[in-house]
Amino acid sequence: MKFYSRKWVKPEDLNPKGSLFGGRLLSWIDEEAAIYALCELGSEKHLVTKYMSEINFVSSARQGDIIEMGVDVIACGTTSVTMRAEIRNKITRSTIVSIDSIVFVNLDEKGTPAPHGYIGTQADGVGGGPKGL
Repeated sequence: MKFYSRKWVKPEDLNPKGSLFGGRLLSWIDEEAAIYALCELGSEKHLVTKYMSEINFVSSARQGDIIEMGVDVIACGTTSVTMRAEIRNKITRSTIVSIDSIVFVNLDEKGTPAPHGYIGTQADGVGGGPKGL
């Protein structure tokens, strides 16, 4: 898994007890995974988050810490792409949260699932790249 993005935990990211607010982190994870999926599938796609598996926070981050977010494609359907994510604290080297499954679905202009044309890449071990490329 490659860690593509980092965030610096600032005062506005904290809960009342001074640690990273879980809702803020989930928002960052959703955005990171969506950006990764759009980079893989093509930015013209209309991807929406359909599902996130169990989320188990095992450690936290505090103001001033830097967190890293890593995502991988683990499966592709005709209209969906499934990813996993790991977020870790770069300062303490501790995993903050792992999510085994985040599913995005490609929608057409009517809002119904539509084929995305992606079959994976050799690098992610899921297939051979977008159709026609």
